[in-house]
Amino acid sequence: MVGEVAFVGGPVATMDAARSFTDAVLVRGGRIAALGERAVRERIGPRTEVVPLGGRLLLPGFHDAHVHPVFGGLLRGRCDLSDAVSAADCLRLISEHLTAHPDSPWLLGGGWEMAQFPGGTPTRRALDSVTGDRPAYLVNRDHHGAWVNSVALRLAGIDRHTPDPPDGRIERDPAGRPDGTLHEGATRLMEHVLPVAGAREHLDALAEGQRHLHARGVTSWHDAIIGRYLGNEDLLSTYVTADERGLLTGKVRGALWWDRDRGPEQVPELVERREKARGERFRAEAVKIMQDGVCENATAALRLPYLGGDGRGLSFVPPEALAEAVPALTAERFGLHFHAVGDRAVRDALDAVRGSDPALRHQIAHAQVVHPGDLPRFRELGVAATIQPRWAARDAAMTELTTPRLGHTRTSWQYPFRSLRAAGAVLAAGSDWPVSEADPMLGVHVAVNRREPGSDDPLSPEEALELVDALVAWTAGAAWVNHVEDSTGTIEVGKAADLVLLDADPFALPATEIASCGVELTMVDGVIVHQR
Repeated sequence: MVGEVAFVGGPVATMDAARSFTDAVLVRGGRIAALGERAVRERIGPRTEVVPLGGRLLLPGFHDAHVHPVFGGLLRGRCDLSDAVSAADCLRLISEHLTAHPDSPWLLGGGWEMAQFPGGTPTRRALDSVTGDRPAYLVNRDHHGAWVNSVALRLAGIDRHTPDPPDGRIERDPAGRPDGTLHEGATRLMEHVLPVAGAREHLDALAEGQRHLHARGVTSWHDAIIGRYLGNEDLLSTYVTADERGLLTGKVRGALWWDRDRGPEQVPELVERREKARGERFRAEAVKIMQDGVCENATAALRLPYLGGDGRGLSFVPPEALAEAVPALTAERFGLHFHAVGDRAVRDALDAVRGSDPALRHQIAHAQVVHPGDLPRFRELGVAATIQPRWAARDAAMTELTTPRLGHTRTSWQYPFRSLRAAGAVLAAGSDWPVSEADPMLGVHVAVNRREPGSDDPLSPEEALELVDALVAWTAGAAWVNHVEDSTGTIEVGKAADLVLLDADPFALPATEIASCGVELTMVDGVIVHQR
């Protein structure tokens, strides 16, 4: 039974088209029943729970437009290096995990930062020093590579004679032997020996990931990989099963994985998979195309070479292949969710969707390096920019790995949030958790300040967003790109009561304190799914 709740005393940011504020909201039958103090007070009955806001901001529930909660849930149950601050700290955490799990046949996990290791590439020898004879496979923080030890390389048959795959790179020592870091598609050389997580483990991971998101005010999300990736199994059955069993308390859209080793012949299979994913709270109606890698390891696709002789990066799906794939997919009414980090990848994605129906609401996720000439094309082509605001800061990866490879001009083109907004592009925000922390308010903080909490060195501060625009990207913008704006994403009468109550009002705080806002309560369809 969904109870009746009246939030009174303001403030309430509706995130509607006018970006209006009100001072009260009535929730009845899982929906927004009234707005404004007078209308709400008139409808309060003996069974209505009255919640005085007392200066705390009520918002539409956050929509994470690009996230991987099952991967995040799995990581939290494995060797989690997300909190490590150095290479030595990683090895300490690994050693402690091995001691706590002496019977695990493999060391699995990840979350290590490339910037913690010289050149961004940890070695098998360092890992061997703590793992001994136990094979190890640890995915890096950005999920574009893995750290493996000598035992794992030997089990997989990867040696000095193993060539680099077309879509990846094996780091090697001076003698040409694999040195412990596998970039991008090179991780697939491990898949035939890696242990496979079972259905129960996947469901448990989804439950943990869902709990983690709800605690941060997230009511809906877009899982950006429904398919096999980086040693992880296809998640379609996990979501379908969870939906059928009533285990999903959040609302989920998913992107079906495009196999870059194949072409349009896979489209009928994707259509069939889409039909399986039309449930109550889970639908997968987009297709994810991973167009390139990341700047930190020089695999993001650039128009001009990286500084230092690292080439121009990798285009996982060449333009001529995109020219065949995109029409075949759009003919079946798939929206496309591109991973595009480098300026060449962004341009190739925009070129590929020319002439397709804007109603499909294609999106380019990450859009890290964007040539200024391509900024107006997002609106012209009806392509949304699915941004990860948390990354638009001078962290260690930016200062030690990315900036030296890009140079001054391209560094200034990174994460052009304000320019995209000014050019009329729809912005949808996501965390990409577990690549970065799932907290939307941390993302909002960086979007507004262009620096992390406590830092005084912003990245391209002219690209900062206004607070209201950053919050819209986490609510109405993300709902729009997922075709659910008629039912959620804003606080309007008749829409679902998907709400988040913060413990403060960021509009009343200095911009440098936005990240201090925590989540008091998260509600989906009028049901409280998190309460602090």
